[in-house]
Amino acid sequence: MSLASILPAEAIGNAIRECQAPESFCHKKFFQLCGLTSKSPQDVKVIFSILDNDGSGFIEEEELKFFLQRFSPNARILTENETKKFLLAADEDNDGKIGAEGLLHCNPYLLTQH
Repeated sequence: MSLASILPAEAIGNAIRECQAPESFCHKKFFQLCGLTSKSPQDVKVIFSILDNDGSGFIEEEELKFFLQRFSPNARILTENETKKFLLAADEDNDGKIGAEGLLHCNPYLLTQH
């Protein structure tokens, strides 16, 4: 399964274009633009498994900086600052990594915070 089979390709493209410049990535806006915030918990878990590049059950900081490239191979790498902000938004237990539940809980958080 791919991200494009869950999220509309046009929405992914729009979300990627919105954050082309360094320091322009806003996780809240990206999730809204690509349609992730309206997905079911099952869809979010599938998306999480695709984003979890090494299959560890977590998205670590090193994986997170390549977040945009998981949606589009030609997308840029997140800056260190963008990566840290995103990690803080979804790391529920402050262990430096995001679990599937963190990404699930991140959706309503992203809509109401920052």
